[in-house]
Amino acid sequence: MTEIFRTPVLIPAAGGLLAGRLHRNVADLLEPQPGIVASGSWLTVKEQMADGYAAELAARGYTVLTFDFAGWGESGGGLPQVELPLRKASDIVAASQFLRSLSCVRGGDVGYLAVCASAMYACAAIERRAPIGALASVAGWFHDTATVSAFYGGPAGVADRVGRAAAAVERFRGTGDLSLVPAYDEGNDRAGMFIHMDYYANPVRGRIPAWRNEMSEISWLYWLTFDGLRAARRLELPTLFVHGDECALPENVKQIHAAAQGPKELVWQSGFQADFYDRPDLVELAVAAADTHYRRYLEA
Repeated sequence: MTEIFRTPVLIPAAGGLLAGRLHRNVADLLEPQPGIVASGSWLTVKEQMADGYAAELAARGYTVLTFDFAGWGESGGGLPQVELPLRKASDIVAASQFLRSLSCVRGGDVGYLAVCASAMYACAAIERRAPIGALASVAGWFHDTATVSAFYGGPAGVADRVGRAAAAVERFRGTGDLSLVPAYDEGNDRAGMFIHMDYYANPVRGRIPAWRNEMSEISWLYWLTFDGLRAARRLELPTLFVHGDECALPENVKQIHAAAQGPKELVWQSGFQADFYDRPDLVELAVAAADTHYRRYLEA
């Protein structure tokens, strides 16, 4: 097994410093390698999906940066445990600029590997001129209000949650209370995720000590109203989509792939959404496809 060396870093961003780490298969920072930034799903931290993918990519000869978004994990920033898509897009710009600034990273741009919801955030960051030369979306979650509403009981469920968010904003303004609920709690419709998901219930998988199982109800306002399709439909850079019928919102991914203007590839694979977070065979499949993608399109 290839030994992976990890270096903690602090990344300057608009909202403060982001906590990150570099993953490499060499101990020093002298040997130049292609650079990749990796990030995971909403409400998560770098030690979950991102670090797992980073280790596999680093073993293949990449310098990989993972990081906690502002307000999450070890990163600072106001409004902790609040899902703010545009703040996350801004953080992706900062992280990719930081990685590109390192002399141990070669090439004109860096690659990005986005698992689940960070795929649509990466597209928003690319629209904001993040120095990303090739994107790999793994079980990418792309939504707008119309398509995400089915997960929350339709328009009535969306309206209820947006109403909770508005009340939470008023409470925060008055008292500083963030109105925290579980990020995952099976059967609890006030939680961010409430259907059975072994990944978030299982301490061997995603329920790790680094993850706070909390979400502010303020998040609903931003999550449910975010248009994650607009920027994705305008992609002009080389993009790989690893997805399948059992993943989230497959029709959206097909439409985005069809609309993409740059070089593109669609790898359609059996496996549920969370299987792509950590199931070894699917991680290996996605990493192998991403490796081929990056070697083809990232400047040497």
